[in-house]
Order: sequence, then C-alpha cells, then structure tokens
Amino acid sequence: MGKHEVGTPKYIANKIKAKGLQKLRWYCQMCQKQCRDENGFKCHMMSESHQRQLLLFADNADKYIDEFSKEFEEGYLELLKRQFGTKRVHANRVYQDYISERHHLHMNSTQWETLTDFVKWLGREGKCVVDETEKGWYVQYIDRDPDTIAMQEARGRKEKMDRDDQEKMMAFIEKQIEKGKECSKSDSPVFTELTRPSEEDKIIVNFNVEAKRVEEIKNKTLLSNTPLKNDSTGGESSSAGSKNKGSKEHKQDKGEKRKASALEAIIKDEENKKERLNRKDYWLVEGIVVKVVAKSLGDKYYKKKGVVTEVPDKYVANVSMLDSGHKLKLDQAHLETVIPAIGRPVLVVNGAYRGCNAILKEVDEKNYCVTIEVSSGPLKGRIVGKVDYEDICKLHNVDV
Repeated sequence: MGKHEVGTPKYIANKIKAKGLQKLRWYCQMCQKQCRDENGFKCHMMSESHQRQLLLFADNADKYIDEFSKEFEEGYLELLKRQFGTKRVHANRVYQDYISERHHLHMNSTQWETLTDFVKWLGREGKCVVDETEKGWYVQYIDRDPDTIAMQEARGRKEKMDRDDQEKMMAFIEKQIEKGKECSKSDSPVFTELTRPSEEDKIIVNFNVEAKRVEEIKNKTLLSNTPLKNDSTGGESSSAGSKNKGSKEHKQDKGEKRKASALEAIIKDEENKKERLNRKDYWLVEGIVVKVVAKSLGDKYYKKKGVVTEVPDKYVANVSMLDSGHKLKLDQAHLETVIPAIGRPVLVVNGAYRGCNAILKEVDEKNYCVTIEVSSGPLKGRIVGKVDYEDICKLHNVDV
C-alpha cells in the first residue's frame, strides 16, 4: 500500500500519531525504532537489520547495557539539576518529565528494572539524597560543582562576619544599658517627709528696689569725685584692678576649655567617619604575626604562630610558621590576631586608624580591648582606648 498524498486527512493523522509518544512495548531500543501497532513491531522483529543488531548485542551485552544505563542516569540527573536544583522532589515526577521527550532512553534497556531500584542506587552512590515516605520515594540533588561550593563557603563566611558584628553590637548595647542603670541608681533623688513651717518661722521678703538704686547712684558719684592720688582710693583701685584681672583670667580659662571641648568634638567626629570608612570584613596584612585556630589542620599547626608573607586575596594569606618554617595558604577565618607585651609595636589592621603603627599601652582583659598610642600619621602621639583585640596585631621583628 502506497503512502498517502501530502495534505490529505490520512496523511495529517499519520503525522500526528508519529509526533506523539507511542506504546513502550512496540519500541526497539537497539534499533531506536518506534512502531505504532503490534503488526508493525512483529515485522520489525523479523527484519534483517534487527537480527544484525541482536547479534552485535549478544557479542558484548554488558557494554551496551552499561552505555544505556549511563545515558539514562545522565539524562535523569541533568533534568533534576536544571529543573529542580537542590530541592526535594518526588522521583516519579522527575521521571514523568524525562519520558515526556519522544527520543528518550527507556528504562527497560538499563540495568535497573524499576524506578525504585534506580533511586536506591542514586542514594548508595551519593549522587542524591533519597528518602521513602507514604507517597513514595523523594530525591534531592547534591550539587558538587566547585564554583557552587566556593560560593556557599563565601556566603557562610559573610554570614559569620555579620553574626560577629551583631554580637559585638548587642554586647555594646548591654554595657551601655548597665552603665545607664548604675548612673540612674547613683543619681536617684532622696525623698523626705513634707514639714509645714509654723507661723512663727514665716519668711518675709522685702523688695525695696528704689532704695537700692539711690545707694548705687551715691556710690558712683563718690567714686567719681575722689582723687586718684589718695592712698585709700589707690588701694581701692588696685583691688578693683585685681578683680578685673581675675575676671579676665577666669574668662580666658573658660574660653580655653570651650576651645578644647570643641577640638575634642571635631576629633571625635573625624574618628567616627574614619571608623565607618575603614571598618572592613578583612584584616590580613603582610608582616604581622598571626595564630592558627583551625583544629582541622591538626595538632602540628593548631595554636601555632606564623608570619604573613603574602596576601594574594583579601581573605587569604600565605603564612610562614615560626617554629617549623612551613608555608601554608590559609583563610582569615582560620587565623586570629596576636597581642604582644605592653610597650611593644603593633599595627592597626581594622577600624578608624587602619594601617597606622602604634605602641601598646594597656590591656583590658575583662573587656577584651587595649589602649594604644598612635606612632605614625598626622595624629602621632594620640592615645586611643577601648580598641578591640581583633583590630590590632603584633608586628614581626620590629624594634620599639
């Protein structure tokens, strides 16, 4: 029987049937041929091309099954990763989306007989997280891409820094609340009983303004009429001059105090601006002494000190160990700053005075902070207190 002409209803019906999915029992995986009915599939089974494919399969059956299994696994995992990512999803839902494509590889040609066996195999190989519920098997893809792992680690470091900053802020707020409570207790008013005064103890206030004015006018006229050569007037004038000098000196002291307070306020504002600009989430600098705090490196390096020789990245440093001389490449999360003895030089690695050299003056172990004296820059000689341990670090081989 010949083919139907193009455009006829029968031709269009055959095209529609060929486009969609057909029954799986009439599909030959070796020949990759789909038949639409049982008669066509029987004819294909007796054809010479199919017989040749069966002979090739019989020579090395394991090779073909492994190839088909690998192709089915890659297609299933690629669809799971692209469409669902790392979300937990029903295994059959992913399978239905996979077989919706016409030219997919069928499971009956792989080493797995059922979808359950395939899902269990994915769990044993560590490629997915699988679990069984009343509704069936669920799968969750495990993304082992190096870029994704690096992104997750960077996100974890950023979250840790945010948590540390939040904890410091909460501790600072708690200290301020405690100081406020102490000040309120010390400045609390003392209440006494109300005692009404008796009639005998009445207080009489006399506002005789006119008499006072007359006395002031008389005094002024007397002072203006008295000669300067008189000894008594000289004494009075000298006393008045001393009073004027004292008042001038007092005014000068007040002016100096005002200037000093204004200067302190300006310096404080500048420090706050520098704190906002120079406060970073990284602090590694060449030439500082650091301590390894990562237990994963083993007891050989844990709690050991080294010198930062190079900073290839903001968060990564090349460290040369002081005791063994070994060179390690470590993240700043695995390191911490070192506090030297009092009077030794340090480097400010974070905060308002970032990059300045200083001398350690005091250590407040209770509040985990220190007092330093800036030894470089325009503010040389300035004493700065309450600097956190993390903001300064010991310098290597630097004399005072």
